[in-house]
Amino acid sequence: MATDTLDNRTGASGAATVRRLLLDNGALSALVVLVAAMALLSGDFLTTQNLLNVGVQAAVTAILAFGVTFVIVSAGIDLSVGSVAALSATVLGWSATSEGVPVWLAVLMAVATGIACGLVNGVLVSYGKLPPFIATLAMLSVGRGLSLVISQGSPIAFPDSVSVLGDTLGGWLPVPVLVMIAAGLVTALVLSRTYMGRSMYAIGGNEEAARLSGLRVRRQKLVIYALSGLFAAVAGIVLASRLASAQPQAAQGYELDAIAAVVIGGASLSGGVGKASGTLIGALILAVLRNGLNLLSVSAFWQQVVIGVVIALAVLLDTLRRKAGATPGAPSGTAGPGRKGPGAVRLAVAAVCLAAVVGAAYLLNPGASGTTTTKLGMSLSTLNNPFFVQMKAGAQAEAKAEGIDLTVTDAQNDASQQANQIQNFTSSGMKSIIVNPVDSDAVGPSVRGANQADIPVVAADRGVNKARTATLVASDNVAGGRLAAQTLAEKLGGKGKIVILQGTAGTSASRERGAGFAEGLTAYPGIEVAARQPADFDRTKGLDVMTNLLQSHPDITGVFAENDEMALGAVKALGGRAGSSVAVVGFDGTPDGIKAVGEGTLYASVAQQPAELGRMAVRNAVRAARGEKPESAVKVPVKVVTKKNAAEFS
Repeated sequence: MATDTLDNRTGASGAATVRRLLLDNGALSALVVLVAAMALLSGDFLTTQNLLNVGVQAAVTAILAFGVTFVIVSAGIDLSVGSVAALSATVLGWSATSEGVPVWLAVLMAVATGIACGLVNGVLVSYGKLPPFIATLAMLSVGRGLSLVISQGSPIAFPDSVSVLGDTLGGWLPVPVLVMIAAGLVTALVLSRTYMGRSMYAIGGNEEAARLSGLRVRRQKLVIYALSGLFAAVAGIVLASRLASAQPQAAQGYELDAIAAVVIGGASLSGGVGKASGTLIGALILAVLRNGLNLLSVSAFWQQVVIGVVIALAVLLDTLRRKAGATPGAPSGTAGPGRKGPGAVRLAVAAVCLAAVVGAAYLLNPGASGTTTTKLGMSLSTLNNPFFVQMKAGAQAEAKAEGIDLTVTDAQNDASQQANQIQNFTSSGMKSIIVNPVDSDAVGPSVRGANQADIPVVAADRGVNKARTATLVASDNVAGGRLAAQTLAEKLGGKGKIVILQGTAGTSASRERGAGFAEGLTAYPGIEVAARQPADFDRTKGLDVMTNLLQSHPDITGVFAENDEMALGAVKALGGRAGSSVAVVGFDGTPDGIKAVGEGTLYASVAQQPAELGRMAVRNAVRAARGEKPESAVKVPVKVVTKKNAAEFS
């Protein structure tokens, strides 16, 4: 009888411990709620392979966030970690390949680059008296610019000896997860067991009091920002290893994810509060959200909304926990007279979180109410461009006609995010995958994972390097560039002064279109290229860049823009000169572009027929999924749209 009582007490004590752990840790409670919701909504979520995917996808954000934890605990902020990560990886790739530096020395140079950037931040904050926000914002721009300068805007292939950091041990244990765990242990050790860690809490709690107590605050801040730079360098190396290449545009926006992970994990932006375990939980929450929403086929646009709402709810849960736990005169976990206890408040908010996730995912999941025989995944490089929106529309129309379930995701021009999406497709049992690569080299490792799972992959618009694809469905960007050069040169009579608006640096579309245009211009020596400037495939940037170029080159007679969005921005900047004294040629044949051609403000556009490209990609993916062998390459013809034939494309 006594033994039964002891066992019951032990069991009750264990349950109480777990309950207290969950109730006293808002971020952990939110993570458990999310995992439970995703497991209920998707049978693929709790598989071993998918959970490893979540770990890999959280790794880079977590490593960056561990470094940011040091800064936030000391009441600072570091907005530069994403750019520093990209710069460190670029230094490693450039030095080990272009300069022939031994790999071990190249790794040290990359780490030293991160530390140096951190020290510069520390000097600007400590001795230059700049606000941390401004100092690190400046480093964000400098780091990204240096990365583009070193790489000349193109990705740099990573040495195989370093790429192993993105692979697995024993064929199943991802190395990035091991690096993340090691970084977390180092962070926890520094914060809890060292003089430096205690100094961070003291500075964050009250900097002036810390200084009066004898702490050398300036020197401590140098070390704090140097540590942040060090962790950013490690994250950059891990990220580039996963992608088998150093991407100069990699890790854009990762600084915001890192800060979000630290805050979700319980740290205060006012300083003095934060721990490594909380940061890890925050990074896992973000990874679980993105992974789960991919598996549930939630629209790429709605994903951003759901992620933002759930992050807010997670922080709200932790805020309410703190307020409830601070009730005067009430012990932790108890309630004062006439009011609900803190535990009840936390459980209520957790229930709201669960209901929000389940309801949103169910409502936004197009496949929730029925079953289909064939599931296809499609990862597009971006949906912030009418060309790819049309490609998506064509793909969805073909999928509907074929009676298949097509999940479309938006990589937002982030090669790492695209690698995550393809991993998610692979682990969720897609019959075939369509990928429109952000970068042909960076997508290779994740496509090889699909190859190993015997899932056929169809490349759309851009090819995949160092991996097997069932077919490539694409327009010829180089041929299109040549056509654009010929069209513009003939309009100008073989003579004139032109400017070129380039796309996003490092993207294959920009490189190929630019190379084709340059090749086509060689036949017209009377045409002078006055300037080349990137406008990132964006209409607003095209307007701004063209406005600036007109100040120094008012006598231009022609413009070539590597997509219609930039061309339309240039037309706006030119005003009445567009279509009269200045001929503008775009690329893509988007509806707005064709409309402008019909109106005469845009002289011509090289139309790629993106909707047809999307339809053909799905058609070939279905054939591959059924075991049929499509052609190795399917070309969608490009055509020059002018005022004479614009009606045909409308």
